[in-house]
Amino acid sequence: MRISLCNEVLAGMSLQAQCALAAELGYDGLELAPFTLADDPLALTAAERRAVRRAVEQTGLAVTGLHWLLVAPKGLSITDPDADIRRRTINVMAALCDLCADLGGRYLVHGSPAQRRLPGHDPLPAKGWALEAFAAAARAAEQAGVHYCLEPLSRHETNFINTVAEAIGVVEAIGNSAFRTMIDCSAAGLTEADPVPVLLDRWLPSGLIAHVQVNDPNRKGPGQGEMDFAPVIAALQRHGYVGDLGVEPFVYDPDGPGAAAFAIRYLRDLLEAPR
Repeated sequence: MRISLCNEVLAGMSLQAQCALAAELGYDGLELAPFTLADDPLALTAAERRAVRRAVEQTGLAVTGLHWLLVAPKGLSITDPDADIRRRTINVMAALCDLCADLGGRYLVHGSPAQRRLPGHDPLPAKGWALEAFAAAARAAEQAGVHYCLEPLSRHETNFINTVAEAIGVVEAIGNSAFRTMIDCSAAGLTEADPVPVLLDRWLPSGLIAHVQVNDPNRKGPGQGEMDFAPVIAALQRHGYVGDLGVEPFVYDPDGPGAAAFAIRYLRDLLEAPR
């Protein structure tokens, strides 16, 4: 398992400084939010993409994947009644698959709660539009050689696809091996009836879980709340998980660098503990 830091945790630092600190702390990679790279990340030239990848890899890290996909450019949605908006969004999703591959990443995490929210009245058409968008993203991911992961999110964030079971249903409906789901521990802790280790035992054998993000339901980093991550790590090891663990706190205690430092120490101790 590689441990990757979601780079917006170090917002305000240059990419080079982010890489240097993450490497010094002991991370294996960065999970990049495209909006941190440019106001329009898809406008990055081939040379600029190579420069980003080089900046990460020269510190011994890897770009493990992308997340927060539809923040930039603005005005995106897979459920908007406006067909032009949906078409533009699908084009962005496809282009992000190519960006991920160019940067050396192997997965994309589709959370983007605001950009998939269902209308309060007659949500059925919007669900159909979302499935069309996910099918197009799956085809683009397949061509780019990456996995596109649908992220179940808590009901505090969105009213569409809140549980792993719901996400699995969408994945199975799409039926493309490049389109999978993932488990975000914070969202799962807020929404699921079962604890995260039970979810992992249930769904990891399916082969449809391609990524795991580790954060507490209180929105802080792993080990900074009530969730015990030792059984989570044990479940991942029990099933031979060889994917990435993305550290994605939203509340930085005491600050971004401090939260990143605490998380990596906590997770390394768990991974290295005798079983």
